[in-house]
Amino acid sequence: MFKVTKAAGKELKRSMAHHDFDDMPLRIAAQRTQDGSIEYQMGFDEAGPGDAMFASSGIDVVIAKDHQVLLNGTELDFVELEEGGKHFIFKNPNDPNYVEPQSDEAESGSRESDKKSKATITASTPAPRSADASDELASRHSSQKTSDDDR
Repeated sequence: MFKVTKAAGKELKRSMAHHDFDDMPLRIAAQRTQDGSIEYQMGFDEAGPGDAMFASSGIDVVIAKDHQVLLNGTELDFVELEEGGKHFIFKNPNDPNYVEPQSDEAESGSRESDKKSKATITASTPAPRSADASDELASRHSSQKTSDDDR
């Protein structure tokens, strides 16, 4: 199952309200690259036939059937990776670059494993460079619609 953390849910809700996407679910997509890593895409989109739809942290999420296996067990988070810069990251145990966060890292606020996880999303989904991610997500809205042939 795919999970949205409370921090990511809060930022997504803020973005949805800012861009008047309150009724639109968040679509998450993933594909494996030639080197075995996983590229991610996300944006606000309508649910289509065959999509899995569920709620996590108050966010309606849709995932196309073809992407569910790669996203199983994945967590979408919104974290500060460098001072003053928050980013959406995907923590996916199915990604060969994934490093599970250590319990002491979570308590101390260290994000070394998050930095490694972020590296897998930068090619297809550059994370915002500021705490304001709403423009980033809004710009992805129209580019995230998938044709019926791709679902």
